[in-house]
Amino acid sequence: MHIAPYDNQNKPIVDADDPTVPLNYFNIVKLKKGEAFEYLVPGYETCIVPATGSVDVDVEGEQFAKLGKRGEDVWDGDPEGVYVPVGAKVQLFCVSDETEIFIAGAKYDKVLDPFDVREHDLVQYGSDDTKTHRKIKHILGQKQHDKVGRLLISELFTVGQGGWSGFPSHKHDTNRLPDETRHDETYNFRFKPNWGSGLQMLQREENVPGDAYHIVDGSTICIDKGYHPCCVLPGYEMYYFTILGGLTQRSLVQYFQPTHAYQVETIPGIKDMIAKFK
Repeated sequence: MHIAPYDNQNKPIVDADDPTVPLNYFNIVKLKKGEAFEYLVPGYETCIVPATGSVDVDVEGEQFAKLGKRGEDVWDGDPEGVYVPVGAKVQLFCVSDETEIFIAGAKYDKVLDPFDVREHDLVQYGSDDTKTHRKIKHILGQKQHDKVGRLLISELFTVGQGGWSGFPSHKHDTNRLPDETRHDETYNFRFKPNWGSGLQMLQREENVPGDAYHIVDGSTICIDKGYHPCCVLPGYEMYYFTILGGLTQRSLVQYFQPTHAYQVETIPGIKDMIAKFK
């Protein structure tokens, strides 16, 4: 499902128990210096990631100062995050001129401890020749596995201008270990320059034509079922903020579309990438 960009007025874009992706939660909060925002989400663990600007974060009295170090867009520096336990009360205080904050969540039933992430785990894979060159900055990834319930958070960047992401086509909509796990997924896209755009494919059945969505700067995509590669127009860079919430486990097991699965062997570094979604 494609949600076109709109002024959400700091209200969830994907709320708790969303009919399409019930395992996910997503909000975008925009504040100016000195403004504050408060939230809690019963039944969901969350992660706060400033897209731009800086905030002081209070999680049930535990302080995390000056979270976020990026300037005008998501290409201007590296991400930072704060993990928020299920149902915890959070206060955000803008300490930069302005800030845009991603709040991502996954359904979970246990209360863990809050912590901050000041350094991400970087994976770069693909190649210019295969039109799949990109890098992934894991915020809640393999290194945080023992500290998080079901939530995986990362930022994905195309390397260079144009190209494909999420290929070979894969899905993760059915629990049938060891071949696949059920993980709902939500994306928020950005383009550089910001008038760029791309395409999100969603093929729900093997060898049956699917759907395609025209994605623009600020588009949100909710993926509940099917194979879902995406691409960016030549001459533009693409970024997407990625939320994965598992039904029964945190580690993601992708099932590659049989028609294209052989291309796993043709894309440099892709097996490394797969291994990091744990």
